[in-house]
Amino acid sequence: MNSDYGLEVSAELESASQLRAAHFFSTQRPWLDLYGVYIKPVVPYASAISKSHIDPALIHRYLPEELLFEIFTRMSPYTLGRAACVCRKWKYTIRNPVYWRNACLKAWQLYGVVENYKLLQSTYDGSWRKMWLLRPRIRTDGLYVSRNTYIRAGVAEWKVTNPVHVVCYFRYMRFYPSGRFLYKNSSQKVKDVAKFMNFRAAKTEGVYSGSYTLSEDKVEAAVLYPGLRPTVWRIRLRLRGTILGANNRMDLLSIVTSGVNESDIVGPVENILEVIEGWEEDETHNPDVPAISHKRGLTPFVFIPFEEVETSVLNLPVERMDYFVPG
Repeated sequence: MNSDYGLEVSAELESASQLRAAHFFSTQRPWLDLYGVYIKPVVPYASAISKSHIDPALIHRYLPEELLFEIFTRMSPYTLGRAACVCRKWKYTIRNPVYWRNACLKAWQLYGVVENYKLLQSTYDGSWRKMWLLRPRIRTDGLYVSRNTYIRAGVAEWKVTNPVHVVCYFRYMRFYPSGRFLYKNSSQKVKDVAKFMNFRAAKTEGVYSGSYTLSEDKVEAAVLYPGLRPTVWRIRLRLRGTILGANNRMDLLSIVTSGVNESDIVGPVENILEVIEGWEEDETHNPDVPAISHKRGLTPFVFIPFEEVETSVLNLPVERMDYFVPG
């Protein structure tokens, strides 16, 4: 048998190799004895073994390889990760770099194809999957939510009790690969806000649009609040993950509001980040609106996929979860 490395292996050695593999992979499962099914070894993707193998699984016998490839191509990377846990064949098939290349080029489209290919070779050993797992990226398949609480004193009744109220509000951010994002500050729960976090409902539901940049794990974003005194809301974040490749947390480094002159705003308001580029943290261009660095409401953002907005623990009322630790 000729391998991809040009080594010739005798038939006896190949038979012995198959017997050793069968010892580990062809183990009979007791719960499958009723069907007479055995776990067979699957030829990995790009394997040196050229011998064909008949897969006993019904779905693999009746589903062509070309159709399976098209199905995997239309899956998101996180869905591919779940599909890789189904069986050994799917695990090796999903190692195909085509799936991860498309995902990487879409996630970092602002950098351009050439720059992504250079970074692939210089930093990630030519592996698109390694780039996807190790390179910081902003997720676009859900919402980043920051849950903040504070204590407000109530009205004393009969001078006997001193009531206090726990006030809870949320910061919502939804990012797009094009460099734009949506922001909403509200006391509504995640399941009620998720349906409004799109560009069509942005103007009617108090959702503001802005732009952002990503440099390594640092995110800088800005939103323009319109009105008689236009105010720029600037935010700096640090991207991280609870596990490798998750990118499901963003630490809030700073929030600054400052004034801007209407004459400085050229073009769409979504490009406000280009207007304030190079500004100092305490800089303002409108004396009526001083620059203020906010020190409250700096709870880290937690990522919630769209399929989990209805079941997220952030929907719980304050009396059931008065304090939330993002992790």
